[in-house]
Amino acid sequence: MGDSIAEELVQLLRGFSTSLTLKLSHLIAFFLRYKNASSAGAIAGFAIALLCTWKYLKTPSRQRNKANDKRDAPSSSNAPSADSIAEGTSTAISKSLTQAVQRGVVIRDSPPPTQLTLSQMVRRQLQGGRKMTCQLVGVILEETSSEELKKHAVVRPAVVDVLLEVARSCDLYLIARVLDDESEALVLAALDAIGVFTVGGLNPNKVLFCSTEAGRTSFVRQLEPDWHVDMSSETISQLARFIRHQLHIAPAGRAPIATNVFGAESLESYFGLPAAGSV
Repeated sequence: MGDSIAEELVQLLRGFSTSLTLKLSHLIAFFLRYKNASSAGAIAGFAIALLCTWKYLKTPSRQRNKANDKRDAPSSSNAPSADSIAEGTSTAISKSLTQAVQRGVVIRDSPPPTQLTLSQMVRRQLQGGRKMTCQLVGVILEETSSEELKKHAVVRPAVVDVLLEVARSCDLYLIARVLDDESEALVLAALDAIGVFTVGGLNPNKVLFCSTEAGRTSFVRQLEPDWHVDMSSETISQLARFIRHQLHIAPAGRAPIATNVFGAESLESYFGLPAAGSV
């Protein structure tokens, strides 16, 4: 509003200036025509009057602009900007969160993520791997030695669900060190009893048997899997240079063998299932 009034005054003054110029030109012409003292004094007096009038008309607009500037200056300097308000709000929120954490308060801005299914968990933990080799003794079977397999073979109940899902999710090969053909038959029967050949879709020909630890290492080298699961530290160490990922089944706290070797107390615990006997 103040700007529009100032513009109108400027226009008025410009028009007045034009009119004044015309008047002065006529007066000068008159003075040149009639050169006497009385006419010169009249012209000088008229010019002084016009000059005073000009200053009088110009002063209010100048003072008004200064007054508006003085009124606007404090308000613009004292009023908080949007950036300062946002910064103050962010600082206050950060301070309150810090105080809450120090008091041990857990703050949740959104509901916890939906729990993954076993199938989703297996695929996530495989990290894109499409082929896996896995030691049977001690990992899938309750027996921990080849001598025990001469008498019986039992699949660990806690590992059944994970084993079936892994068999469905990737190209799985199971390897066992046995001492005779009877042990092979017991192992195949135990795997068939839990449905790994039917529900899991595992080909029985992918259950491999060897008589030595070196034989298991040779199988893994030939198959070139993305993952190998084993209990033997020696076997894991020998394969670390050749296999992309390995899972070492060992007690908690065992130092990692290599950067591409993961550790877990059991196969099922690596895939997110609670250990047997835990609540």
